[in-house]
Amino acid sequence: MSEKGLTNISLKKINKSKVYQYIYRKKTTSKLQIVQELQMGLSTVSQNLNLLEQEGLIEKNGFFESTGGRKANALQIVSDFKISIGIGILKGMFHITAVDLYGNAFYTDTIPLPYSNTPDYYKQVTDAVKEFISSRQYDNDKVLGISIATQGITSPDHTTVLYGDIMNNAGMKLDDFSRYLPYPCYLEHDSKSAAFLELWNHPELDSAVIILLNRNLGGGIITNHQIHQGISMHSGTLEHMCINPDGPLCYCGSRGCLETYCSANALEQAAGMPSKEFFPLLREKKSPQIIQIWKDYLNHLAFAMKNLNLVIDAPIILSGYLAPYFTEEDIEYLTEHLHTAAPFILDKTQILVGTNGQYTPAIGAALHYVEKFIQSI
Repeated sequence: MSEKGLTNISLKKINKSKVYQYIYRKKTTSKLQIVQELQMGLSTVSQNLNLLEQEGLIEKNGFFESTGGRKANALQIVSDFKISIGIGILKGMFHITAVDLYGNAFYTDTIPLPYSNTPDYYKQVTDAVKEFISSRQYDNDKVLGISIATQGITSPDHTTVLYGDIMNNAGMKLDDFSRYLPYPCYLEHDSKSAAFLELWNHPELDSAVIILLNRNLGGGIITNHQIHQGISMHSGTLEHMCINPDGPLCYCGSRGCLETYCSANALEQAAGMPSKEFFPLLREKKSPQIIQIWKDYLNHLAFAMKNLNLVIDAPIILSGYLAPYFTEEDIEYLTEHLHTAAPFILDKTQILVGTNGQYTPAIGAALHYVEKFIQSI
């Protein structure tokens, strides 16, 4: 093939990608808007729109109001053209989520199943995934892939869990799951998956610190719009930041880790009840004991946030299981205590709260294949 031929093919692919990416970003647009914004010829845009529509990637969905002539078709991507599935592995259960091409979770489920490093465990997890896919009668090629978010630090090639003291799952391999699934599979640390979801939800952020307020604490660091992994893949493990050398014993063997004060497990242990019972009682404001437990929790969290902000001058996102329970009053309280004896101020607008709760890591994991697909068009 001639160099000119290669150039023409490359140009066609670039133009197709530009048109699709533009529609994806705008969510709803018209042919004329694409022509004007991308500065492409009308015939080039029309050809690419026809091609994308024939491939099932975009669709016409209604009309724009007329400005004097014919009403323009409203163009959108077909958001469920492909789906991606995320699995969140925890010590006593696992979550399944399915997301569309915008990362919207249209299916979530929690299945109680204690973790065990056995073929039977991995088969039960993957059977649940296959059962969901078959129940929706999806063709195999509709599923982009299956991403597994697990408690535990993964290897750089995302094939093995290197550190897994919470679940005792060091040595867990991607192949433990993928051998049962006819789809591409990916393995990631749950905290990194959560950070990816928060980055997806806040594309305007160049840098941020994510505090994953799950049953066990976790964290992630975003720098230059990327998840920072670190030399040994443990960047963001703020759960083991010591805030009291004489504090409670952590599962890592140290004392006074943030994990022992601000994980959901720590809160529930202090309260003597599940979070879903604790927070309704807290909001009634009738129990001084309940109120004090929450103040102690927020005080420790504020202390950690103040120190994190000294290291990384960036917004802080509270994410995960406990995040949806936070109110505006809680953020005000955190802000006030963040500024106590602090040389620098973190504005209240720089404290963000995630909305996906316990499914955050699983949804974030699923986005791995969504991003790859969007970039491939």
